[in-house]
Amino acid sequence: MNILNKGKITFKEIEQEIYAVHCQMAREDTIKLLSLLDEELHGSRDKSEYRDKGLRQTTIKTVYGEVEYSRHVYLTKTENGKNAAVYLLDKELGMDTIGLISTNLAEKIAEAATDVPFRKAASHVSNTTGQVISHAGAWNVVQAIGEKLKKEEALLVKEFQNEQPRGKKEIPVLFEEMDGVWIKQQREGGKKASGMEVKIGTMYEGWKEGTGKRSCLAGKTVVAGIERSENFHEKWEAKIQSIYDPEKIGLRIFNGDGGSWVHDEYDAGAIDQYDRFHAIQMIRQNTSHEEARADMLELLGADKIDELLEYAQMYFDSISTNEDTPEEKAAEELLEFLTNRKDKLARYDARGIDIPKAPEGIVYKNMGVQENQNCTVITLRMKGKRKRWAEKSAANMVRLLYYRENKDLLEAVDRYTDGVVWTEPLKNKLNKPLSAAKVDLVDGKGNNRYVDTFNVHLPILDSTNHRTVKVFKRLIF
Repeated sequence: MNILNKGKITFKEIEQEIYAVHCQMAREDTIKLLSLLDEELHGSRDKSEYRDKGLRQTTIKTVYGEVEYSRHVYLTKTENGKNAAVYLLDKELGMDTIGLISTNLAEKIAEAATDVPFRKAASHVSNTTGQVISHAGAWNVVQAIGEKLKKEEALLVKEFQNEQPRGKKEIPVLFEEMDGVWIKQQREGGKKASGMEVKIGTMYEGWKEGTGKRSCLAGKTVVAGIERSENFHEKWEAKIQSIYDPEKIGLRIFNGDGGSWVHDEYDAGAIDQYDRFHAIQMIRQNTSHEEARADMLELLGADKIDELLEYAQMYFDSISTNEDTPEEKAAEELLEFLTNRKDKLARYDARGIDIPKAPEGIVYKNMGVQENQNCTVITLRMKGKRKRWAEKSAANMVRLLYYRENKDLLEAVDRYTDGVVWTEPLKNKLNKPLSAAKVDLVDGKGNNRYVDTFNVHLPILDSTNHRTVKVFKRLIF
């Protein structure tokens, strides 16, 4: 190792040198493996269908750096008889999905970009892998994955429209909450943008029993999007019916802030509850007298809605001067607010409705989780610090964010990168796997070039145990 020829060295330098050597080793072994696969495909292809047009060079980005290699390109005919160029290796490895990028690297980019701005995400990935990427590169990966997720959403909606639900699960109660989060929009053509609303909903089956003061939702699923209300509700219902048998949901309970887009025909049979957070906020903001404010909050908390309305009327009458003072206007606004929502203010379990018994291990509590979901899923990543979004870019980021919250993001990334590479038929083509013992020798000493670091664990082998990693283990060991 070159570093051993220096005088005083630090552990940081040793770590960097070992990491660089192993990344180089991984790149070289990847080239050998891809060349082997390409030759296997070249020899076993239908020569009457695929005419060889020589080798073309390309580069795939991996967690251990850019791997530059060559593979055969073939001339073939499309279904309509036109000539088309095809790379059998790319097709076999699924590299025609979101571009020439490995699953491991795509996962790291997606995880980082859904947590911090693109520039910081690119810096983090560049500093922790052997691959240097730009913030534009991170942005491109998010957009590519987001567009794939958009097609998944469309497929679910189509199944819902065709009355072909996938869901089989039966539950006594499904809790549903929805809200909107406004984010800033980029200016277009010098014009000031008005912003965009991210629609977001959370469905869950109750709360896990024995979780103490901290709420832990059971069966939580989040859906979000930047779209028209009718499109969002179709996507929402499609998601529900992809999990649950719509005929076997005993009772649906809906909690919202009364926004114009929140309700739709699909939840017509649900128990409708006005979000308690917004009701409390309205009473606090429109009541200047501390004692009156405390009394009304107490009545609301006890679900004594008729008494609350009487008190609000009494409060308005007591301060009314017919002079339209700010205090009087606020009291009038509060009275109108409470009157218009009279039938929705009481909590679902305080209306005398027969609520089905909760399944074992689950309890039913007061609703009102959506504000917290708004923050953790959307607000922390997409608001603040002068963040502005183009609509398409924002929509794709929202998809990645709610997939991440549902713990589906990495699986989705795997579907659209090289996660389907190492199938059994392809493994059978690896008749003679490469091994570290067969790496070219260095002139002079005649020792393996990696002899100084071979006994140290390889960084690539510490990553998520995908099928790709397993193949590299076969290569090395």
